[in-house]
Amino acid sequence: MHPLLKSRAAAVLGRLGVVALLVVTAGTLHASASSAKGAARIDRDVFGHLADGTTVYRYTLTNGHGMRVRIITYGGIIQTVEVPDRRGHPANVTLGFDNLDDYVANNSPYFGALIGRYGNRIANGRFTLDGVTYQLPINNDPNSLHGGTVGFDKHVWDATPVHGRDTVGVKLRLVSPDGDQGYPGTLTAEVTYTLTASNGIRIDYRATTDKATVVNLTNHAYWNLAGEGTGDINDHLLYLNAKRYTPVDSTLIPTGAIDPVAGTPFDFTKPTAIGKRIRESHQQLIFGHGYDHNFVLNRKTAHKLELAARVTEARSGRVLSIYTEEPGIQFYSGNFLDATLVGTSGKMYRQGDGFALETQHFPDSPNHPNFPSTVLRPGQVYQTTTIYQFSTTH
Repeated sequence: MHPLLKSRAAAVLGRLGVVALLVVTAGTLHASASSAKGAARIDRDVFGHLADGTTVYRYTLTNGHGMRVRIITYGGIIQTVEVPDRRGHPANVTLGFDNLDDYVANNSPYFGALIGRYGNRIANGRFTLDGVTYQLPINNDPNSLHGGTVGFDKHVWDATPVHGRDTVGVKLRLVSPDGDQGYPGTLTAEVTYTLTASNGIRIDYRATTDKATVVNLTNHAYWNLAGEGTGDINDHLLYLNAKRYTPVDSTLIPTGAIDPVAGTPFDFTKPTAIGKRIRESHQQLIFGHGYDHNFVLNRKTAHKLELAARVTEARSGRVLSIYTEEPGIQFYSGNFLDATLVGTSGKMYRQGDGFALETQHFPDSPNHPNFPSTVLRPGQVYQTTTIYQFSTTH
């Protein structure tokens, strides 16, 4: 069985002891999980309603170490992430909106959203599996992007609070029917967000299907470690644990090649400012209007959490380290933010005001036999974990 398609005996959360108090009143949920180091807490409120009356809830996860994460059930979106700087002052470090209407009407950048069934692009919206060709919506001409016109980012997920000994989280569940956006098979997806006592956001993905299909789930959060709405991220120092990347054509579809980053603007094997080489006349940067590329991670062991990326912001001292079991990570430098969207702070988002680091299998893998497979078959389990770990420098 391919490494992507693996079953585990039990999730970490299932091994944690639970000491929780849960009170639900008038649509508002309050929960706390006690630990020696502080109190973790879940709150739920109504974030808004869709045009058909569907209620969208917001879950606020708080730990005892100055971190707070807000997640809405529409799109499984991470709305805000507040983490302290080196002086202990918290700030929201992820891009997003302060209202549901903007997420419904204006979230073409996919701020904070869960992406499925297939993160990233599929060439011409078409792939062949077991001799059958499937056509997906073309929503990023001429390709299909992030699952199609109505991907997982545009659905309301069922939500259940999760409590550990010193963690709090929310488990989201979505059933995508056979033929949804052209994909075969009924896919049942579960994504659990957990806020840890050490200021990490753990994302556990799980999916099963009743018919052979392809799947590539990820989260599309944008980060600015100086604080959302404070300006561009060009001075952030980025390290990528990747000696190779997958170059693309003019439509941002991988050519099939896996090339070394050495000697190119794509070499982040040593911490380098994001903006240092972003304006160089390298053909790949021209195609992407900056960075919008999949990097092939240097993996030591399959199926294990390993460091994929680390980003440092000098003024605040905030550090974001990303650990994943995935073979790749998409680095996107916010090239298409164009000052038409206003974020949670009331500031316009301009080009380069946030970056995304999406852990993933490679773009267009169904059309490249030399890429790690994204095929999921009945009886197999898609299961993968990514951790966004926050810390500070001295």
